[in-house]
Amino acid sequence: MRTLHTRKRTATIGAAVTAVLALALTACGGDGSGTKSAGPADSGAKNVASADASQPAGSDTDTDTDTATTGGSAKTVTSGTGTSKNGTAKAATTTGGNTSDSYAYKHPCKSEDLSVRVYAREGSATQQVIEVNNTGANACGLSYFPRVSLGSASASDHSGDITPLVPGGLGGAPAYPVKPKTAAIAVIDLNPSGGNGVTWINELNVLADGDHMPNAEQLNFPLGPDVKVNEPKLGLYRSTVAEAVSSMAQADTKS
Repeated sequence: MRTLHTRKRTATIGAAVTAVLALALTACGGDGSGTKSAGPADSGAKNVASADASQPAGSDTDTDTDTATTGGSAKTVTSGTGTSKNGTAKAATTTGGNTSDSYAYKHPCKSEDLSVRVYAREGSATQQVIEVNNTGANACGLSYFPRVSLGSASASDHSGDITPLVPGGLGGAPAYPVKPKTAAIAVIDLNPSGGNGVTWINELNVLADGDHMPNAEQLNFPLGPDVKVNEPKLGLYRSTVAEAVSSMAQADTKS
């Protein structure tokens, strides 16, 4: 009988211990692992990151168009693209480029960082657009206008080439700044009066920066047939064709 009572007592104690342990595990989170509460916290962190990444680059309404700092925290809204402050800053940080005008003033453009093309201006029979694109990672500076001459592609002596009139009374900034992936545009009118002119000219010669580039970097562009050249005029570099045309109309000085 004593042995039977001992076994019953032991079983009762074991059941009590089991009940206590079950209560303790329930208070700690149910499975005893101690990691369940970390699950929702981790999930929340991922959601915050996703929400932050989903914010549109253009959500910042600051449209400061003046300067960009040397460190790449650009504030410039790229003309014609709608790139916001945030989007430009991200691109500058990625490429390490400097887009400020002050940087451009101290760093003349290099030919290897430029792409030049010439094409007829739509709506005009005598005007040509000279477009100089900065394909480099940094802003750079050009002369106020390209150095241009008009001649014959077959001539061995170009001393008789014709140079256009340009706007006079120039002054101000030390160079025309060109930001990365943007263009400097100049317009030349081969025959502003529309009258008779010389007909032997079939080539437009362009040096993007007449202040810093050597003559060997001059580019030659063929002109169409039946071109008549008479007192041509060339404008300053501008950011749009319309502005370049307005500048060209003010040309009154020999280049």
